[in-house]
Amino acid sequence: MNLFIYVINKIQLNVQNVPIIKNEVDLLHKYTEKFTEWLSDFTPKLITAGIVLVLGYWLIGVLSRVMARALQRKEFEVSLLTFFKSMVNIGLKIILFITVAGMLGIQNTSFVAIIGAAGLALGLALQGSLSNFAGGVLILMFKPYKVNDIIEAQGQTGKVTEIQIFNTILLTPDNKTIILPNGNLANGTVVNFSKEGQIGINIDIEIGYENDIAEVRNEILIVMSNHKKLLQTPEQQVVVLRFGDGSVFLGLRAFVNIDDLPGVKSQILENVKVMFEQKGIVPPPIKRIAV
Repeated sequence: MNLFIYVINKIQLNVQNVPIIKNEVDLLHKYTEKFTEWLSDFTPKLITAGIVLVLGYWLIGVLSRVMARALQRKEFEVSLLTFFKSMVNIGLKIILFITVAGMLGIQNTSFVAIIGAAGLALGLALQGSLSNFAGGVLILMFKPYKVNDIIEAQGQTGKVTEIQIFNTILLTPDNKTIILPNGNLANGTVVNFSKEGQIGINIDIEIGYENDIAEVRNEILIVMSNHKKLLQTPEQQVVVLRFGDGSVFLGLRAFVNIDDLPGVKSQILENVKVMFEQKGIVPPPIKRIAV
């Protein structure tokens, strides 16, 4: 008897829930139809956008390679070539992404606004870095100096070992590495000792008044002409600079290839000292300091 009553109650409960279940089924059917309709409309767009994305990536790769070859024929710096290639590649991919998003029905104005705001914020935050970046582009394009040149800038002198987008790296004669920002180099004075391939050297020496200046000049010229690293053209010179207290100041003028510069001055001075001793050329008198 109890079992019979339980079954009757369950049947009554299910009968009462029939309208609720029917409504849920109708609602599910409605959403299923909407999803099917949306999917049928969206699938062609998705397929087209996918094709455009794949072809776009392929075309961007082709354009990047073509641009790289064109710049190589123009003998662009390797670092500048890599930078331009990366910038073009990134820019075209951003345009492709926005185009594909528009094909899928996403509003492009929001992307443009986000990119613009991000660019403005980045520009304000990186003012100094952008100045160095612009300086690096100018240096790599117009080439006031190149790698392995010896330059003087910002109070520093050294050999250029690397030109980066933001900085230039120098190696000093005493083996110190100096990092100079490209913004200052692009807007400041740069002395390039390697531009012409040759550099003049000036050496000042003193001799006593007792010596024949013409004879001393000839002997020094012989020493200079025998030095293998000194160039014969332009002409080597020994000139009188001034007269001092008991001495005559002579100036030695010659040119040398920039790669042969290290150590040349000390070698010339040593050779002139040996010649003075051999020829009996009188040095200037020793200046005594009054006590």
